Amino acid sequence: MRQLFGTDGIRGVAGEYPLDRRTVYAIGRALGERLAERDANARVVIGQDTRESSADIGSILAAGLEAARVQVVSAGVITTPGVAHLTRTNGFAAGIVISASHNPWQDNGIKIFGADGYKLSDQLEHEIEIDIFAHLEQLAAGASDAAALALDMLPGEQDLREQYADWLSSLVCATDLSHVRVLVDCANGAASSVTPLAFRHCNIVADFVHVEPDGRNINAGCGALYPENVARVVAASGGRYDLGITFDGDADRALFSDAKGRVVNGDAVLLLAARDMQTHVRLYNDTVVATTMSNMGLEAALKRSGIRMLRAPVGDKYVLEEMLKTGATLGGEQSGHILFRDMDVTTGDGLLTALRVLEVIARTGTSLAELVADMKVFPQQIKNVKVREKLPLEQLPAVMDAIRAAEGELLNGNGRVVVRYSGTEKLARVMIEAETEELMRRHTDAIANAIQQAIGV
Repeated sequence: MRQLFGTDGIRGVAGEYPLDRRTVYAIGRALGERLAERDANARVVIGQDTRESSADIGSILAAGLEAARVQVVSAGVITTPGVAHLTRTNGFAAGIVISASHNPWQDNGIKIFGADGYKLSDQLEHEIEIDIFAHLEQLAAGASDAAALALDMLPGEQDLREQYADWLSSLVCATDLSHVRVLVDCANGAASSVTPLAFRHCNIVADFVHVEPDGRNINAGCGALYPENVARVVAASGGRYDLGITFDGDADRALFSDAKGRVVNGDAVLLLAARDMQTHVRLYNDTVVATTMSNMGLEAALKRSGIRMLRAPVGDKYVLEEMLKTGATLGGEQSGHILFRDMDVTTGDGLLTALRVLEVIARTGTSLAELVADMKVFPQQIKNVKVREKLPLEQLPAVMDAIRAAEGELLNGNGRVVVRYSGTEKLARVMIEAETEELMRRHTDAIANAIQQAIGV
């Protein structure tokens, strides 16, 4: 059983286990020794978001890697998918991102990509964990301190960030995007460093907000956690903008708003992308991979276009696994992680998603609202409950009773019930879809209240 890695790497409060200095150093040593065994000249690229703890964590991690005789190259502040791209195109043995994505600034995390640019498998993460714990037993408490002093991760190599921006623009350069007017929210995160570069290369007319990170304002009232903020500005702009785009802290996902200020989530992006790819014979087997959280309205809209929808567990790595298994060329999550496998990509990329959406709008001359107008969304509510511990739901009788009551009323095509723990936070997520708002709220509240009483904080 994995103890350090969740669904998206290692995550926690910066400075506390498992992101204390000693454990971070052990992670670097363990990974470095594994890489050095395979290649005596192994190199690793490290990128980070804008949290005040990211540079320190990166320095300590780099010290552990270099102690194992692995060369470290810093890309500075760059998006998570940017690191994935640089890893596989520059011959790095691994790529590492210091980020906690959409979490608040106090949190941080470590994500690892293999030489092929893919996130590590669950099995490999488990094997690395064993090595990490072995190193923790051997390390003196202060082993990381002196070693990390000489390593400076910022500003990193600008050429690497330029390389990523050039690659992004090359993917859509055949379409003239200069007539689309956009408001972009970079969440005071990693997107701040590369989005203006990429958009400038594509001649996109854009205004940028939340591009002044101070170490503590990442995701703070902005970005993909608050897409309604950009939506409100776009709606009030008097036609100045055709759409709004919002990224999360590490820009591996994107959400949108149409010209009238309506939020367009990942489900709607999957719909417009699937239809466009089907038209151009790029949607393999007319199949899209979504997740258990995707709305039934998406499934119905895709079906009307003759497109089949498969559901994977939540987490873009699990969407990708299903895509690789079935050969699907499009997949993603309601939260805005979208994977385009008709291009040479290995992970969800918010900037690429934004450019693909802009390309469809510009090429077809159709507004974002028109492209997704026929998707009728089932009333859906997602409620998060902070929990003390993640006990198996089967061990919580009152919770199971509430879930069974909801399933009895909502299944058989009338709705859906999904209850799961977050893979990155101490949260239980309750998702209910129903034909009416009343049913949705009643069952969501009943299950959430049962969880709160059983294991809530």
